[in-house]
Amino acid sequence: VQLVESGGGLVQPGGSLRLSCAASGFTFTSYYMSWVRQAPGKGLEWVSDINSDGGSIHYVDSVKGRFTISRDNAKNTLYLQMNSLKPEDTARYYCARGPRGYYSNPWGQGTQVTVSS
Repeated sequence: VQLVESGGGLVQPGGSLRLSCAASGFTFTSYYMSWVRQAPGKGLEWVSDINSDGGSIHYVDSVKGRFTISRDNAKNTLYLQMNSLKPEDTARYYCARGPRGYYSNPWGQGTQVTVSS
């Protein structure tokens, strides 16, 4: 099983980024997938999840209306479109197999998002 996140970077407040998570080694279409983040000095925070066919999606309140989760099952890839970014979105972002709170190992290395002027 391998999860490889990409797309992070340094962006100014109000900017946008699109994160990707390339999945391999398991049946991607069988899994709920989540995005989870960890800000410096803080614990893990669930951000969003999506069921296997994309028909059920959930977000933490702080990103609703700004972030959009999606998946391309043909490409075994999970996405997170992040708009109107705020400094408080600064964190390392991870994709994980499973819905909120029920993650399966292993995790990827994550991708760093820094929102700063």
